[in-house]
Amino acid sequence: MMDVRPLRKEVVVTALPSHAAYVIIGAGIHGLSTAMHLAQRLKARGKAIGASGTRIVVLDKTGIGAGASGIACGVVRNNYFQPAMRELMAHCVSVWEADADAYSYHPVGYMQISPEVMHAQVGTIYEQQRAIGYESVFVEGAAASQKYMQGIFHDWQAKNITSVLHEKRGGYANNMASLRGLAAKATALGVEIIEGITVTGLRAGSGTAAITAVETSAGSIGCDEIIVGVGPWINTIWTMLELPKAIAIKGRDGKMNDGVPMWHYMALQEGTLGVDPNFQKTNAGAMPPVLHVDTDAPLYSDRDGALITDKLWGIYYKPDFHFGGVQGGAMPANVERPADEVRVDPYGPQSPEFVVTDNFADMWTSALAHCQKRFEGQHGVYRKEPSGGIGCFTPDNFPVIDRFRDNVYVIADSNHGYKMIGVGDLVADELLGTRRALLDPFRFSRYAAGRLHPVSNSPFPWS
Repeated sequence: MMDVRPLRKEVVVTALPSHAAYVIIGAGIHGLSTAMHLAQRLKARGKAIGASGTRIVVLDKTGIGAGASGIACGVVRNNYFQPAMRELMAHCVSVWEADADAYSYHPVGYMQISPEVMHAQVGTIYEQQRAIGYESVFVEGAAASQKYMQGIFHDWQAKNITSVLHEKRGGYANNMASLRGLAAKATALGVEIIEGITVTGLRAGSGTAAITAVETSAGSIGCDEIIVGVGPWINTIWTMLELPKAIAIKGRDGKMNDGVPMWHYMALQEGTLGVDPNFQKTNAGAMPPVLHVDTDAPLYSDRDGALITDKLWGIYYKPDFHFGGVQGGAMPANVERPADEVRVDPYGPQSPEFVVTDNFADMWTSALAHCQKRFEGQHGVYRKEPSGGIGCFTPDNFPVIDRFRDNVYVIADSNHGYKMIGVGDLVADELLGTRRALLDPFRFSRYAAGRLHPVSNSPFPWS
């Protein structure tokens, strides 16, 4: 199995600079992508990175990929019921495709396999994918869906499936390898990545809303622009920015809903089945698409036959040599505490609170067996080490990507983050004065204006 620990010492900087034009907080997918694309834009304008007005510094309290990006499942998909998410993800997929080797991207495709309750909505996804030129195949009806799936996997046996959306683009990427690729590209352009630096505060200028300096564990650094891409730590930075912790949202009925918490957390449910990744090859002997299966068929334990659920459930999975097995997950679990009471650190598998339990192992391995016969009796090789992490979500579970306090650009991905490598490309343009329409549906103002994203019938809050 490959080393998935955070990359350290990509760039060695002996002292925190006194000033940088751009200070980027967070060395995950958004921070690194923004840094790289911003450096590319500046270089294209004939500017030397690091000179006056062009210094780009990325700060991370631990290291590259030490947060959510470094443990991400890595799925890259367009499958969203929300038109704005589909258009944004089509752009992101094009960025993944632009240098698949550097980003360790595997364009194997992606499949949304669904029950009748999702049939019509998945059909609209297909139609709108056609409208934006995103190649996919839509199969309708139980018999046709079964035939299509068995044409790929001879042992396909999932029940209550009446549609299959097969995206020909998309797939997955290896998390730390892609971050290394981004970091290498950024540093080659002159970006400085400083690890082991904790942001402790943000200092505002006198008589202005703008932030003039970032306070850190190693001193302060003056700045012209700040870009925040900190994933599950966004609530902490939001507090430093003195932004509202509860907001008003105009509902679909036109009524204002006051006092809605800006942030809430969910615990991610992901794991790895310790089989050879080749175990999941297709009938043709090829590596398969990423599979996402939702169904309302009763799910019984593959261990003891007990009923696990008779409600709508879903899983996703893929063979992955990076994880050393078949890796995937299921629906997240709500963290019931208010956001300010949630301990984000230690993050991921090191957390004593927010890791998956054997309940997930039974559900996920039984769901695999429900879908394909080859997974029957495989519960014993599920890896029992702690896994998963927590994500910080917006009120509607979709990203907020916008400017605050005059010079602070926030990328709050609402746990959609890793697949959205192209957001940094768009943000780089906006930092240099070019507004990108793809980001307009994700402005903070949508809440007060009632410009809300449509809600799907999926059991997942982010689809």
